Order: sequence, then structure tokens, then C-alpha cells
Amino acid sequence: MSDPSTPSIHSDVLIDSARRTLSTQAQALANLANQVTEDFAKAVRMILTSKGRTIICGMGKSGLIGKKIAATLASTGTPSFFLHPGEAFHGDLGMIQPEDVLVLISFSGETEELMRLLPSLKSFGNPSVAMVGNINSTLAKHCDCVLDLSIDKETCPNNLAPTTSTTMTTAMGDALAVALMECRNFQPQDFARFHPGGSLGRKLLTRVKDLMHKENLPVCTPETTLKDAISVMTHGRMGVVLIQEAGKLLGIFTDGDLRRAMLKESEGMIHKTMASLMTANPKTINENVMIVQAEEQMLRDKITLLVVVDDAKNLSGILEIYDR
Repeated sequence: MSDPSTPSIHSDVLIDSARRTLSTQAQALANLANQVTEDFAKAVRMILTSKGRTIICGMGKSGLIGKKIAATLASTGTPSFFLHPGEAFHGDLGMIQPEDVLVLISFSGETEELMRLLPSLKSFGNPSVAMVGNINSTLAKHCDCVLDLSIDKETCPNNLAPTTSTTMTTAMGDALAVALMECRNFQPQDFARFHPGGSLGRKLLTRVKDLMHKENLPVCTPETTLKDAISVMTHGRMGVVLIQEAGKLLGIFTDGDLRRAMLKESEGMIHKTMASLMTANPKTINENVMIVQAEEQMLRDKITLLVVVDDAKNLSGILEIYDR
């Protein structure tokens, strides 16, 4: 192997290599779509009707892809976990329950660690799916249905390193997950339930009332003078004063309104009341609305603040666009 410490390869060669790899794998994916048979539908039905978990098992690179498939299934409504074949041979077979479905991944279909497990797995009698690159392999012949991952060759120039084959395995795993999601009518809200720590979970599970400011709101009455309103605005630190009477929101007065008012008529302005200066019927949002809807409204209306009200239209809080 040549010393790569001082490479002198032209950029065009490297770019061509990347394009060739991606094009080859894209064509392999297109071919894979034509290799989907009734066995795929059978596998989906087996998993869908199972009262147990979907257990993914594979060795080496297939195992790494298997972990990803298990994680994708688990996060999209299909209880699943990865079982390492080596650990399974030394006791972890006890994790398998009668209701579980097995998905066994081996591109050659002859992986030694899986072959050693086959007698035990067959004796358990669990439904099984083989994901293989050779539909005539030992693994394929001993599973209930077979997902064909066969390819012409690996993208690796030596046709050795798992490259195209791992892409096909990942894609087939995604196809299973998507088909199961569609069968279960799996919605974004369901996805968010399994991802409460992510941005999607926050958007789909968090309501306006969870993020709004609700303590020490900058509130005054219609009779409050501009002088006193400025003091309220300053202490509120949100650049706004809310005008309400008898618990009902009447209007809003912002720091932008203040600047415009002072430029328009400075003399005597300080003694005018909020009743004459406020913007009546300000944009509001209900406290029970999901935060994603509130953000969409603020971006659409090009505003950074929304007044929050309850079901009775009473003032409830203030939401700023960076409250997250």
C-alpha cells in the first residue's frame, strides 16, 4: 500500500470517484426496488400481527446496520431491539419470547455466527425473515420469508468492503419501517411521543402555556398615562404594555408605538392615556395552542410577540418568539 501522507491526486479524480460511487449505489437502489416480492408483504404482515417484539440479528457490518434498523423500528411504533449473535450463543437467546419475530441479516447468507444459531432459532419456532444477498443461501432456505438484497458488485474497487450491500440493507430496513408506519397510520404526534427530547418532540408536545411569561406581566389600565406606562414597560423588560380592564384585554402598546408617538407629537404626549394611544384588538393566541402553530403565526405575521389568552379571552400571558 502506497504512503498517503503526501497525496498529489487531482481534485477531479476524487470528485469523479465520489460521483461514480453514488451513481452506482443509486442504480443498485433502483434495482432493489424491482427485487421486492410478495415476501416483503409477508414480512410486514408477520411483524404487524405479532404481539411480541421484532428482534434484529446480524454480525459485523450487517450488525451495525441491524442496530440502526432496530432503532428506526422502535422509534416508529414497532417494538424492536438488536440481538448480537455472539452474545445470543452465550445466553442472550433467553431474550427471545414466543411472540417475537426474528429478522436475520447476512449478505452472504452463510455468516458463521448466524449458522451456529440456526438450530436453536428453528427449535424456538419464531417467525423469521432473512435479509440476504443470496436467496439460495442456507439462511434464506431456513427462514419463513426472504428479502432479496442481491447486487452485481460492491462499490469498493476490490469488490470486498461492504459498501453497496450495506446501503441496500439500510434501504430495505427503511422500507420495512415505512410500510409498518403506513399500516399503523403512524402520525407526527406519535413520533414525538418517542422523541420528547428532540426539537420535533418539543414542537408537537409543548403548548403555548408551557412557555409563555405569566408572572409580573406589564399591565396597565386605559387611564394610565404614557409616563406611567413607560415605567411599566421598563420594569416588564419585554418592550410592551398590555392594557386591560376588568380582566379583559383591550389593547397593546409597544416600544415601537412609543417611538412613533414621540416623533409625531412630543409636546403633551407624556400625559396622554393608553386609551388614546394603544392598538386595540391586538393579535392573540389561545394558551392551549401547540407551540409550533404559535411560531408559524408569528413568522407569518412578522411579529416577535403574541398576547396569550384563555378560553374566556382573558389575559393569560405573553409569548415571545425566542421562548423555547
